[in-house]
Amino acid sequence: MRFDNKRLRHELKYYIAPNEYEGLRRRVATVMRLDRNSTDRDGYHIRSLYFDNIQETALFDKNNGAFRRKKYRIRIYNKSDAVIKLERKSKYNEFTAKESAAITREQFDQIMHGDTRFLLDSGNLLMRDFYYDMLHGQLKPAVVVDYVREAYIYPVSDVRITFDKYLCAGVQSFDIFDPDLVTMESVDGPRQILEVKYNQFLPDFIKHLVQLSSHNRSTISKYVLCKERQKVFTG
Repeated sequence: MRFDNKRLRHELKYYIAPNEYEGLRRRVATVMRLDRNSTDRDGYHIRSLYFDNIQETALFDKNNGAFRRKKYRIRIYNKSDAVIKLERKSKYNEFTAKESAAITREQFDQIMHGDTRFLLDSGNLLMRDFYYDMLHGQLKPAVVVDYVREAYIYPVSDVRITFDKYLCAGVQSFDIFDPDLVTMESVDGPRQILEVKYNQFLPDFIKHLVQLSSHNRSTISKYVLCKERQKVFTG
């Protein structure tokens, strides 16, 4: 499915308890392949710097359930600058779309110092949109989101099942490359976040395997959880 010239995907989110996680990961691992980016069975580390404006539009659009909304972020993996991605995640009611463009460590540093002209000159549509939203929408760094992702893949309908663990918010810094970045846990209680993503349909055997129940779904946003935890810390 496409909308606004973007490929849309289903994205279902759930909170799960530790005992649910252990049983589910065993069942999933028997029929789905662990993401090749995993460094071990626990998965791989993700750290993202999210952007928002002074009105905190991305935060309030999510909390108010706006039909159409978007967020920009810069994402790295395993605390390395080998792969750095500028991403825009768009939401259209129940569907999501993600666009991505590779940037260098030097370009990241330029963005953080307000030297963003290269985005306009790049010829990349996502980079140009980010430039204009920074210029006219007054986007600024908002919060660092930090967690470990254990991801499993099934090729039909591009199914991804992910367990996101140890969700933390960065405090007092937006430096995603700081190995000593101070963070705060952002999920109350010993819970993890289960995400199920797919294109046209979710195969029945996976639906049965995961035993999804619509009444247990949550409108989880890691950005919102971390931003609100950051607000508590900073007062």
